[in-house]
Amino acid sequence: MDSDLAKAHELARAGDVAGLMRHLRFTAGRLPVRDTAPLVGRAAELMGFTDLVQAASAVAADPRSPQALYDYGYACVEHGAFALAAVALREALTLVPGEMVIVRELATALESDYRHAEAVALLAEHEALLTPWPDRYLLAYNALLAGDIDRAAREASTLPAPSDERWLPARDRLIRMVERAQAARSAGPMNARDLRGWHFAMTGGVLTTLSPFGFAAGMTGRYAYTTDSFGQCHHALLRLRAALRSAGRTPRTVSLLPDRGDRALGLAAARLLGLPAEPFHPARTDTVVVAYDLGNASDDLLSALYERVSGQILFEHATCWTNPSGVSADISTFLHQVAVAPWGERMRYTEDGEVEKLPPDDRAPEALAADILAADPTPDPGDGETPPDPDEALTAFVSKVAPLWPTQGPRRSVDSPGPVPSSRFA
Repeated sequence: MDSDLAKAHELARAGDVAGLMRHLRFTAGRLPVRDTAPLVGRAAELMGFTDLVQAASAVAADPRSPQALYDYGYACVEHGAFALAAVALREALTLVPGEMVIVRELATALESDYRHAEAVALLAEHEALLTPWPDRYLLAYNALLAGDIDRAAREASTLPAPSDERWLPARDRLIRMVERAQAARSAGPMNARDLRGWHFAMTGGVLTTLSPFGFAAGMTGRYAYTTDSFGQCHHALLRLRAALRSAGRTPRTVSLLPDRGDRALGLAAARLLGLPAEPFHPARTDTVVVAYDLGNASDDLLSALYERVSGQILFEHATCWTNPSGVSADISTFLHQVAVAPWGERMRYTEDGEVEKLPPDDRAPEALAADILAADPTPDPGDGETPPDPDEALTAFVSKVAPLWPTQGPRRSVDSPGPVPSSRFA
C-alpha cells in the first residue's frame, strides 16, 4: 500500500478526523479518488455530515460515475475540503469533457483553495463555452487574484450587466478591485512580494507595516503567530497618523468601540491625534473608528461597520488574514493568523528554560492607553530579511492611492492571500 494511503488509514483507524483531513488535503493530488472517498466518508460520518457520507459511498460503489464524482466534489466544496473536491471534479470532467456544470464547480473548488492560476487555466481551456455570468466573471476574478491585472481588466471591461441582480455586488466588487490594482501598480511593483499593494487591491485597505520576521522564509510580510507589545501599538498609531495626513484626511473625532482592548487603543489614538473621543455611532462621519482586532466583534457591530460612511475611517490594529472577520478595515497595522494582545495572557521562558504562563493584564482601558503612549515605538528590527519600509514608503503609497481610498463600496474582506503567498498553520 502507498505510504500516503497507509498513513491515511492509520489516522482513520485512530479516529483522528482533523489529522486525516489535513493529511488528505496535502496528498489529494497523489491518491486516487476511489481510495480516498471511503476515508472521507468515515470522517464525514464522525462529523455528522450526512450528505458527504452518502456522496462518498456513491463514489466508493462506482468510482467511474461522473454524477457520483460530481456530487462528491460538490459535497466536499460545501464542507471546505477543496483539494479533495478538485481531484474528484477533474476526474469527472475527464469522463464528460466540456460539461460546464462540472467546470464551474471545479473552478469554484480551485478558487476556494486559492489556486487562482489553475482556475484561470481551466476556464481558458473552455473559453468557447463560457457565459458572461458566472463564467467570465470567475475568469476575471481569478485572473486578478492570480496577479494578472491586465487580463482581469480586459475580462471585466467586456462583462455585460448581469440579468440576475444577485450578481450585481460581485460585478461592482470586481470593478473596484481592478481599479485599485491599477492604482496600486502606479505606487509599487504589484508582484508576489508587494503585500501592501495587493492588500489594497483586494480589500481597499492600507496596510501600514510588514512583519519583520520570515519575509524570505515564506511569510512575505504577514505573521503566522505574534505576541504584540505596547510599543508596537504606539508605532501603529504613529503610522495611522502618517497615513491620514498623507491621504489628506482630517477626522474630527475618534470613535471608541466597547471592547476593553478597542477602547484602550482608541483612547491612546485620540490623545496622539489630538482629537476628542466619543462612543461609536454607526452614522457618525469624519471620525476614526479604532479597533484592536475585529475577530471577536459581535455580528451587530460588524454589520454596522460593513457599509462605509462618508468620512468614516475604520482602523484595525491586528487583522487576521486566515479567518477574516468579514469586514475589511480601511487601515490595518499588520496581518496575522494568531496574535496575542499586549494585555492578554501570554507565555514566556524563565531563566531555567521553562515555559511560564503570565496572567492577562486586567487594568482599565485608561491605564493601558497610558502605557501605549509611554512605550518606545521603535519597531522590532526582526531578522533583517524584510525589505526596508520607512514612513516615506507608506506615505508615498497612500498619496498615490488616496483618490480611491476609502470611498469604494462596502468593507468586504477577502479570505484569499491573492498573488502574495504566506505560510500558515494547517
